[in-house]
Amino acid sequence: MAFEKLGSFFGINDEDDFEEKKVETDAEQPKTDYSNNEKVVSMSTASEARTKANSKIAIYQPRVYSDAKVIAKQLLNNKAVIVNFNNVNDEQSKRIVDFLTGTIFALNGEIKRVGEKIFLCTPPKFEVDGSIPDINE
Repeated sequence: MAFEKLGSFFGINDEDDFEEKKVETDAEQPKTDYSNNEKVVSMSTASEARTKANSKIAIYQPRVYSDAKVIAKQLLNNKAVIVNFNNVNDEQSKRIVDFLTGTIFALNGEIKRVGEKIFLCTPPKFEVDGSIPDINE
């Protein structure tokens, strides 16, 4: 008996008193509804927001054929590009347009003439509405 009292005093007792803790299962835990939380968005909404944030138009006026590579990189980065060929001779501008047409084709984009020496190159998912009648005739 004296050993039991000493054992309980020092915490060395044969009969350990443990409190049983209730373990909650998934079924017992309350369900949290995150549908109205503005910080939680679906993946499709997040990708659409990212696409809209990256939807920009760059403007270039190439001087040499090697500038076509810089313009193509903009298209690969999902940016539309307006290209003005006023500072390039006709032979160089034709080569650049051919290069950009190949890039646009690979991306499923679109290229349109919007002026005498001005072209609009757009990557996929860009919509171009309207036309300029004088150029298309």
